[in-house]
Amino acid sequence: MPDASHGPASRQPDVVSLDVAIVGGGLAGLYAIHRLRGQGLKVRAYEAGSGIGGTWFWNRYPGARCDVESLEYSYSFSDELQQEWKWPERYGTQPEILRYINHVADRFDLRRDVQLDTRIVSAVFDGAANQWVLRTADDETIQARYCVMAAGNLSTPRVPDFPGLGSFRGKWYHSGLWPHDGVDFTGLRVGVIGTGSSGVQMIPIIARQARHLHVFQRTANFSLPARNAPMDPTRERNHKAEYPARRRAAADTPFAIAGHPKPTHPALAVPDDARNAAYESKWQEGGSISFLYAYTDLLVSKEANDTASEFVRNKIRGTVKDPRTAELLAPKDHPIGTKRLCLDTNYYETYNRDNVTLVDVRSDPIDRITETGLRTKGEQTFELDAIVFATGFDAMTGAQREIDVRTSAGAVLRDHWEGGPLTYLGLMVSGFPNMFVVTGPGSPGVKTQMIASIEQHVDWIADCLDHMRARGLDRIEASAQAEAAWVGHVNAVADSTLYPLANSWYMGANIPGKPRVFMPYVGGFDRYKRHCDAVAAKGYEGFALSRHVKAAV
Repeated sequence: MPDASHGPASRQPDVVSLDVAIVGGGLAGLYAIHRLRGQGLKVRAYEAGSGIGGTWFWNRYPGARCDVESLEYSYSFSDELQQEWKWPERYGTQPEILRYINHVADRFDLRRDVQLDTRIVSAVFDGAANQWVLRTADDETIQARYCVMAAGNLSTPRVPDFPGLGSFRGKWYHSGLWPHDGVDFTGLRVGVIGTGSSGVQMIPIIARQARHLHVFQRTANFSLPARNAPMDPTRERNHKAEYPARRRAAADTPFAIAGHPKPTHPALAVPDDARNAAYESKWQEGGSISFLYAYTDLLVSKEANDTASEFVRNKIRGTVKDPRTAELLAPKDHPIGTKRLCLDTNYYETYNRDNVTLVDVRSDPIDRITETGLRTKGEQTFELDAIVFATGFDAMTGAQREIDVRTSAGAVLRDHWEGGPLTYLGLMVSGFPNMFVVTGPGSPGVKTQMIASIEQHVDWIADCLDHMRARGLDRIEASAQAEAAWVGHVNAVADSTLYPLANSWYMGANIPGKPRVFMPYVGGFDRYKRHCDAVAAKGYEGFALSRHVKAAV
C-alpha cells in the first residue's frame, strides 16, 4: 500500500471550511471526492483508518474475498480504468481489491482530499449559519455547507460481550479488526465463533493451520460454491469489449449485476427432475445471483423456496460425512437467500477433517470466556490458544449512530432512529438538512453490487447539488411525510417477500436490543433507480429546497 504519510491532507490547526465534508474514505467516500470535486466544490473526506479502502482496509481476515465477480465489482465512471485494470481471479481477494482502490486514488489524485487517522465524533447542523459543524476525536473543527455520510454499512464490528473475555490468556481477534501483519495459527487450538460470511471464508484456511479448530455455531447459514479460478483471458477480453452495454444492463436488474438471464418460470411450474437439473447447473456454475435467479418466485414463495433450500441441504448432507454434523450445518430456520447468502471454497468439506469439530451453541450456549478457553452453559469446556470472533457488524446504522448527529433545532439522530432507521430514499433524513447518506437504510445498497449503488447514490447527490446551485438554492431537507411514505413502502415491499422470515442483520437481529426493522429496500436496484430519477425529474419531489436567509444581526 502506498505510504499514507504522503499525499493525504495534513491536520489543520484552524477551523476548516468546506463546501462538502465527507465522512469515510472507502469506495463511497473516494467516488464522492471525484464526482463533487469535478463540480468545482471544495471537499475533504475524513477516514478513521490509517489507510483508504473502508471495508477492504479493515477486513483482512484469512480468505477475505468479494462475493461479486471481479469484472462486475469495480467502478464504472471511467472506461479507461475499466480497461486497464486486470483482475487475476474470478473473485477478488481483499489484498487485490485494496490494491485496486489505492490505484484508483492515485490515478485520479484523490489522496490530497482524504484526511486519515481522523474519527468524526460529532456533527451538528447550525440552522442559523446553514452549515454543518463536525468535530474530530482530536478536537478539530470542520465547517461545511453539506455533509455526506459515506461511512459504510459494514464498518462497526460487533464483539460479543461474553463475561471473562478480559481474563483470556490467549489472543483474540475480530474479522473486521484483523491485524495488518496477519496471524499465524500453526499448531494452535483455535475457536471460531460465528458461521456467517466471514466465518465461512476463514474456517477452511484456519483449519489447514490449526492443531485443532472448534467452530462454535449458533445459526447455520446457506453457502454456495464460488467456483473461483484464475481469470479466463478470453472471458475478460469479451467482458471488457462489452463493458458499456453490460453496465447499462446491470442498471436494469434487481441486483445491479449483468450477465444472468432473467428467470421466466415459477419453480413449481417445472417438473421436479427439470428443476433439480437447473439447480445442479447453477450449483456447478457457482455464485449466488445465478442460483437465486433460477426461478421467478424463490424470494416470494415459501413453497418455491423450499425446493431450492432442500436442494442445498441435500448437497450439504452429501458432502459432510458425519450425519449429525451435516444436519447441524443444514439450515432449517430460514429460507435460502433471506439471510446473506455465503460463497465458499471447500467450506463443508472442511468438516470432514479430523482436526475440526463443530459445536452447536444454539442448544448449549456459550456461558463465558475463561482464562484458557471458553465454557458453555452446559458445563462443556474448551481449551483454546486463540479465539476468532466472526460475529459481524452493527450493520447499516452503526456507523451513523456512533457519531453524535444533531441539529441546533434540537433533532438528534439517535432519537429519530430509536425505533428503527427512518430515511427518504435512503438518501436523507427528515429534520437533518443538507446531510446526505450513501447507500443508507431504506436503499437497496447491501442487496446489490455495492459499487453500482455507490455510484448511483453519489451521482444523484451531485446532480441535486448542481440543480440547487443553478437556481441559487443552498438548503435541502426531506419532508417528514415523504420519509414516512418511503419507510412504509420499504416495509411493504419487504413484507411481500420471504426476507422478514429470517433473523438477519438486515433486521438488526445480530445486535442485542436493536429494533427489529427490515432496513434494506428489496424492490430491486432497477426499480429504485427509476424512482430516484423520477423524484429528481419532478423537481425533487418530497424534498424542500430553499435559499437560506441569514437573520439580521
